[in-house]
Amino acid sequence: MLEINFHPFQNLETKRLLLRRIDENDIAEVLALRGNPETMKYIPRPLAKTEEDALAHINMINEKIDTNIGINWGITIKRNSKIIGIIGHYRIQPENHRAEIGYMSLPEYHGKGYITEAIKAVVEYGFEQMNLHSVEAIIDPENIASERVLQKNGFIKEAHILENELWEGKFWDTVIYSLLKRNFKK
Repeated sequence: MLEINFHPFQNLETKRLLLRRIDENDIAEVLALRGNPETMKYIPRPLAKTEEDALAHINMINEKIDTNIGINWGITIKRNSKIIGIIGHYRIQPENHRAEIGYMSLPEYHGKGYITEAIKAVVEYGFEQMNLHSVEAIIDPENIASERVLQKNGFIKEAHILENELWEGKFWDTVIYSLLKRNFKK
């Protein structure tokens, strides 16, 4: 079984991005992300409606880091501290050496390769720092942009599960993509 330890918290850096810990100074950006119906269109979770909702989300992220059960980074463009997205490892399965990756970004930053770049850094962290064997991503099958970004990062489609999640009176399909450590290319 894996021993997960996110302390000290490690920022990740790519050619254009700095992935850093999210804090209370990021309330406006977290509200913009989690409160935007376009950003949340494929994420069956409640919209953040207030600064208190955004702060609760930030606190939940940091509690998971503090207790070593999940890790998220705020995605920033170097030399600009404003968060344009969030990415991290969720639903870590230490017994299986597997974690789920999740990510989102503000619509004005879509199509610029930022999420592709951030995924590569977070997957590398998962394989090299956390000693994961595999990373999965669970997406809505209608989220073609997310599917493409996963494929660019070497993820392979494992399954399409029909109507397996109920959210707000609608059954949602989910698609599972995964990447094995041995197939990861830096």
